[in-house]
Amino acid sequence: MITGGEILEYKTIVVEEKDLIGRITFNRQPLNILNIEMMKEINKALKDFQKQKLKVLVINANGKAFSAGVDVSDHTKEKVKEMIHVFHEIFTNLSKIKAPTIALVNGAALGGGCEVAIFCDMVIASEKSKFGQPEIKVGVFPPVAAALFPKLMWCKKALELIMTGETIRANEAKELGLVNHIFPVENFEEEAEKFIAEKLASNSVVILQLTKRAFLEGATQNYTESIKKIEDIYLNELMKTSDASEGLSAFLERRQPIWKNK
Repeated sequence: MITGGEILEYKTIVVEEKDLIGRITFNRQPLNILNIEMMKEINKALKDFQKQKLKVLVINANGKAFSAGVDVSDHTKEKVKEMIHVFHEIFTNLSKIKAPTIALVNGAALGGGCEVAIFCDMVIASEKSKFGQPEIKVGVFPPVAAALFPKLMWCKKALELIMTGETIRANEAKELGLVNHIFPVENFEEEAEKFIAEKLASNSVVILQLTKRAFLEGATQNYTESIKKIEDIYLNELMKTSDASEGLSAFLERRQPIWKNK
């Protein structure tokens, strides 16, 4: 289990939790190509974070790229079944993180690296960042992007990106809905951390997590089914929390809320 401020030893990633913010930093420099060993370490870290009380989980990278994708040498007939299983497990584990997840992309996010970034709940990119799924050029297709892209952007553009392997810049990715914010390279880290601290981590853990649950219900169900489940979360879970009472009282009393994260 990860404890506050502790940095755990991994070979290909850096894992840390501090002030209820979890971080997984890709550290297979310079391009953070995802091999089986690295993907197993990411899965281990994600499983540990599933047990933690977090306000935010941040995924970022050291090096020139966020990630240039999955190691092509792991696509061989001898390794491909294990590779696909371990790679897709990343998304299963990411989906079980109760806190909002945010990818900080300062460089290239290609192939599997693009899929990891856009699977996160939010993406913050630098002006130099680029995104793409070039798998078609080596004779394969990206399964996660094939499932995810049609839900995130216009289907015709989604199909074009997957079928051409085209790489797009951060500004186009933002226009398509893949990126939330773009910051200049020179102060990218500072602006990204400011966004995390002021916009997300300033809120209650329990309220953030319940809000994410409600949002996902709305995104995956039709309206009639989802509103019933969201109403149940609101009345029987949200309104029974200490922080919901505190937030409403603080507003009426014209003061800042003091979160207890419960």
